[in-house]
Amino acid sequence: MLTSRPSRWLAALGLAIAGSSFAVAACAADVRVILVGDSTMATRSGYGDALCARFSPAVDCINLAKGGRSSYSFRAEGLWDKAMQLVRENAGKPAYVLIQFGHNDQPGKPGRSTDLVKDFPLNMARYAEEVKQAGGTPVLVTPLTRRQFRGQWLSNDLAPWAAATRGVALQAQAPLLDLNRDSQAAVQAMGEAEADTLAEAPKPEPKFDRTHLGEKGAKLFSGIVADELRSAVPALNKYYN
Repeated sequence: MLTSRPSRWLAALGLAIAGSSFAVAACAADVRVILVGDSTMATRSGYGDALCARFSPAVDCINLAKGGRSSYSFRAEGLWDKAMQLVRENAGKPAYVLIQFGHNDQPGKPGRSTDLVKDFPLNMARYAEEVKQAGGTPVLVTPLTRRQFRGQWLSNDLAPWAAATRGVALQAQAPLLDLNRDSQAAVQAMGEAEADTLAEAPKPEPKFDRTHLGEKGAKLFSGIVADELRSAVPALNKYYN
């Protein structure tokens, strides 16, 4: 049976109202938090989604982090453009962009690795400056430690990239979350056996490694990042669950 014209109009009006309601809901958040980084922050393999879950509904938390990306390749692939779009379209409301790289900037990764002295600091500084120009607040994050032990001591091979990030944050006068320092301390304190329980997959599964995170690791490190945020960005303190 053919649908009458008035019925079609009513249906179209219903869709329009529903679409408008969705748009209003999408813009209802007071603050936007955007996560930019690699797999240790990304969905399923990192702490980013667990961090977003710590915010109240008044925060629009968007995890753009993606596995295998460096401070170079995240921009080269156009992923950074999306982050900037999200800052600009936030209608004058506060937008914070958490930026964490280092793992894939290390040598030996074609198309991703960067020079620690020249490229990496410039890339991070450029990210920070562009966030400011777009009306947002950059928050630099030192890279999450890998959980590799040599005997009883943690081997923190990301320390140079953490140091470079600290330097950029100081120069750019941007808030800094020293996740590398805090995660190193936490992992060292728990020891290798307990640290292995933070992995994305348990031993002896082939997917087990000492970089990526499962639910337990994501909960732990998202809590550390949230604590750092409370100190570095007090304006967000009223927005936690």
